[in-house]
Amino acid sequence: MFLFSLPPPCLQSRELKCVKCSEGLPVVVIRAGDAFCRDCFKAFYVHKFRAVLGKNRLIFPGEKVLLAWSGGPSSSSMIWQVLEGLSRDSAKRLRFVPGVVYVDEGAACGQSPEDRAKTLAEMKLILQTVGFPWHIVALEEVFGLPPSVLRHLAQEPSGTKGAYKAAVDSFLQQQHTPAQGEEQLSQPGSQDPQSPAGLPTAAQTEAQAPTAAQTEAQPPTAAQTEAQAPTAAQTEAQPPTAAQTEAQAPTAAQTEALSRLFDSVKTLTAKQELLQTLRTHLILHVARTHGYSKVMTGDSCTRLAIKLMTSLALGRGAFLAWDTGFSDERHGDVVVVRPMRDHTLKEVAFYNRLFAVPSVFTPAIDTKAPEKSSIHRLMEAFMLRLQAQFPSTVSTVYRTSEKLVKAPRDGNAGGPPDPRCLLCMCALDIDTADSATAFGAQTSHLSQMQPPTAPAEAPTTPCCSAGVGRAQGCCRGAGPCGREDPRASVIEQLCYGCRVNMKDLPSLDPLPPYILTEAQLRSQRASVLQEIQEYLIDSDDEAQTGES
Repeated sequence: MFLFSLPPPCLQSRELKCVKCSEGLPVVVIRAGDAFCRDCFKAFYVHKFRAVLGKNRLIFPGEKVLLAWSGGPSSSSMIWQVLEGLSRDSAKRLRFVPGVVYVDEGAACGQSPEDRAKTLAEMKLILQTVGFPWHIVALEEVFGLPPSVLRHLAQEPSGTKGAYKAAVDSFLQQQHTPAQGEEQLSQPGSQDPQSPAGLPTAAQTEAQAPTAAQTEAQPPTAAQTEAQAPTAAQTEAQPPTAAQTEAQAPTAAQTEALSRLFDSVKTLTAKQELLQTLRTHLILHVARTHGYSKVMTGDSCTRLAIKLMTSLALGRGAFLAWDTGFSDERHGDVVVVRPMRDHTLKEVAFYNRLFAVPSVFTPAIDTKAPEKSSIHRLMEAFMLRLQAQFPSTVSTVYRTSEKLVKAPRDGNAGGPPDPRCLLCMCALDIDTADSATAFGAQTSHLSQMQPPTAPAEAPTTPCCSAGVGRAQGCCRGAGPCGREDPRASVIEQLCYGCRVNMKDLPSLDPLPPYILTEAQLRSQRASVLQEIQEYLIDSDDEAQTGES
């Protein structure tokens, strides 16, 4: 016979109470000793999201923000946080104008057309429930992007904290009078839906004061709009136009070209990096086309800690502050922000489970891949296994990433802008020829490469012709034209990490045309600048001439 002793009454009552309110029954244990009830956990989770946005103050009132949604738990939770923050019942309402973008990567991941159509149907159902303006684009559309996507556009100064407070006050004063008029118009028609789909529409109506003023100035149109509530919601959010332009399936030629591109890459590591690069370019193009100045991603604390270690292994240590920080200003006019960076995957999973946040599972390019198939998979398994044994692993790595500072390179103040990587668009950390770093050795090696001379018995026909069909229009430097190898001209425009990945791509022909076109334009621009450099007068020469 076994006797079981119960714990002391004081200990038993302490374990069954929430650590925050000391009243509710705990339903979630985030860390050892941190047991939260349902309400306290929601308040804790929401406060984290709002605190990150409030502390950085990068998103101004009325600004258009594009939410990058993959269908996964983190990005879905981010959209739900924005949806609740825009509601009228929110204590501290979010005041920006949101939109959602989803990139269909089924062709790169080997999905069949039937599976892709099924996934898109589930995505559209959730997007219609949310009610935000949404943009669905296929990854195949990268073959139609313009070369301007790879250019750093000038960014307007964001201002100081005082400018942010002034912008908030001005926005509130501007919206006070139109909001009263909207309430008077909404009372007869009862235009205050209680469903989540109506919340962003109300926020968008308040965020667009001129549109509200026009609506008040035209009573017949407002009456017609009130008589047709669904049509009004669609008119404000404009999802029909987005759906019509984005519902077009990619052509068979584009799908085949994308499959050929990923099939030509040798390693899974290079495939994952290439997929991330193309996805970023496509989202950037959507943001610029539709006037979004900010892009929100759902990178969690756990994911950023794994990404930091992965980037170190891939030779991207110089860009960790941009790859894992809260804000990423490498594109200039469009800033990428990561408001979910304080939430762990465990917290995201608990929140989605308790509050029924919908998500859609989409197979990734590394789904069912072995642990040692790529650096990304190996580093993820290493970090998660270490986190299971030492619960402070992710937080330690994450706190280290917070200390990284985006320091500009010295010696270029007032001069021309630093050259940027052709793919990741980060500033190239170019070393001198006598540098001992791997990047400096590769740079000096590429600068010493000379195109091979043509043999004496080679034909005299021009080697460059339009019929070749290559973006560079040259026979790779083997002819009498003396042009350099186009692969070398592209490689020298990449950072160290992107150069390592390009080694696993035997040929540049499968790359999207916009990448090759921009590489050719940069090479031509550099050659012309070098030719006219000897005719330019430096300031030192002017000073010496004046003294003489």
